Amino acid sequence: MKKILVTGANGQLGSEIKELAANYTNFEFIFTDIADFPLDNEQEIISNFKVIQPDIVINCAAYTAVDKAEEDQVVADAINHLAIATLATLCRESGAKLVHVSTDYVFDGTSPIAYKEEDQPNPKSVYGHTKLAGEIACSKNCPESIIIRTAWVYSQFGNNFVKTMLRLMTERDTLNVVNDQVGSPTYAADLAQVILTILDSNKWESGMYHYSNAGEISWFDFALAIKEIAQKSCVVSGIPASSYPTPAERPAYSLLDKSKIKAVYGIEPIDYKVSLKIMMAKL
Repeated sequence: MKKILVTGANGQLGSEIKELAANYTNFEFIFTDIADFPLDNEQEIISNFKVIQPDIVINCAAYTAVDKAEEDQVVADAINHLAIATLATLCRESGAKLVHVSTDYVFDGTSPIAYKEEDQPNPKSVYGHTKLAGEIACSKNCPESIIIRTAWVYSQFGNNFVKTMLRLMTERDTLNVVNDQVGSPTYAADLAQVILTILDSNKWESGMYHYSNAGEISWFDFALAIKEIAQKSCVVSGIPASSYPTPAERPAYSLLDKSKIKAVYGIEPIDYKVSLKIMMAKL
């Protein structure tokens, strides 16, 4: 039975993998988080890896506080980059397979069309820079790894845009949401299913893949969909990103082209609204 080490198991994606793990009795899952597998400590990573001796690693752990990363650069780099370099080396040396999750924030958002895997990254934030450095280290230290870039992740677990909108729509009569940043959200349960489908397929095609739900929307459109499903009366208005300055700059357009993961693994991304309804019904 193959042993799968899941890092960041208490985050949105890790928690959704936990939910699905019971369906995959051919794998033994070992779920770890910062307390028992801290990614900001190289020696801890090495010693824990040697104790666990996994056949597969799914790295769900990341420093994802995008704005905080602007001033917390050392820690963000340790978790998003240096830890991945160490994990990738350990996987290569032991023959373990590695699935690493990255982000649309590696792009600058100036493309007129959806980003393909081979498009040139150009991050605009510390978070994006550290995640890109992690991708490069992953590919270099473990060329056989699979990297999946995703975007706008939400789930029934943890903190995310959907939960924040639901709370604000309950508390307020009016709400302003950015309408000039475009992409597609990702229900973490769908991404978890994609990763486990790949691992269960006995077909390992290393390299970079893009995955998010289907659709092309702004954060404002996303908020309107949440409002509609939750049947809230709050008035939601669209505003430009320039009216809502943040410490970290976000890409204005970061839609991911999913044609490669469709072609290689036959994975058909689910429409964002279908997944949004499923997740909101669980809350």
